[in-house]
Parts: sequence; C-alpha cells; structure tokens
Amino acid sequence: MPKNRFSAFLPSASALAGMLKSRGIESVLIGGTLTNVCCEASARDAAMQDFKTTIVSDANAARSDGEHLATLITFIQSFGDVRTADELIAMVRA
Repeated sequence: MPKNRFSAFLPSASALAGMLKSRGIESVLIGGTLTNVCCEASARDAAMQDFKTTIVSDANAARSDGEHLATLITFIQSFGDVRTADELIAMVRA
C-alpha cells in the first residue's frame, strides 16, 4: 500500500489503519527499513491507534546497530513488543 509520510499509520499518509480495522485486524508486525525512521514511526502510530504492535527485530534494519537497538529498546519499554521472527513463528505454531 503506498504511503506518503514516514508512518504508514498516520491517517493522512495511507488508508492502512482503516483497512485493517474494517477487517477486524487488531495486531500488526512491523518490518522494514529504517528501523529508527519509518518503522519506528509506523510502529508508534499503530500502537497509538490501539493495534497490538510488535517490531520484528530481525526483519528491520538501520544504518547502525546502535540506531537499531535504540529503537527496539524504546519501543519495548513504552509502546509495544519486540520479537524475533523465530519467536513469532513459534508463537503462531503453539
């Protein structure tokens, strides 16, 4: 889905949030680049719109490990969850 801002969940950036809510989707997984820019913005905005939001730590990338880890730490402390892809797959299988 096209977006015109850093966050895919900013109401003026895309119709993603409305589309997901209209389908009864309550949880989102965030992956992409840059962890500390578009991914973080999307994850925070999704959480603020009451989606259960998880950043997939090994499905995101930043220009440095420090930038990547700073976002993961901030997000898990205040906004949502951080899991690896393998952890999420195990959760779905359980």
